[in-house]
Amino acid sequence: MSSKQEPVILGKLGSSYGIKGWLKITTYTDSVEGIFDYSPWLLKVEGEWREVKVLQWRMQGKAVVACLEGVETRDQAQALTNCEIAVTTEQMEDLPEDEFYWRDLIGCEVVNTKGYNMGKVQEIVETGSNDVLLVKANAKDGFGKAERMIPFVTEQFILKVDLTAKQILVDWDPDF
Repeated sequence: MSSKQEPVILGKLGSSYGIKGWLKITTYTDSVEGIFDYSPWLLKVEGEWREVKVLQWRMQGKAVVACLEGVETRDQAQALTNCEIAVTTEQMEDLPEDEFYWRDLIGCEVVNTKGYNMGKVQEIVETGSNDVLLVKANAKDGFGKAERMIPFVTEQFILKVDLTAKQILVDWDPDF
């Protein structure tokens, strides 16, 4: 992996499961099984990214467990507990024009239809009904706001996302 390439975090390894080196997996993908669509994985072990292949995985109740290449004992598995699971950006599939990876929205400037710059997207919060952009201004702006939460509802509040310009056009009142 080149030094410029930033891996995409998809989950993390949990505690060991059983005595044969299996690990519980915490996934950040839309579906639990989605993390297994990617191979190989990159694991962050002691601050370094290391490539690893998943040999087997299965659902275990509501959890998912996996067996990784080179991990054959409980002790080896325990040494990997809490390691982040990532893939390279090249492994990520291209999305349709109107869909976006959250990582691509972070850092985008948010401007409303009247040209008012509300700040930059700091994070995206998943709620039950829709995702919400957490937008932070550089300082308290003229409306006394240091941050805003804008629902990511396309055509209603989110009018245009321009990833090339790193800008999101919104129909949102700065007072709100």
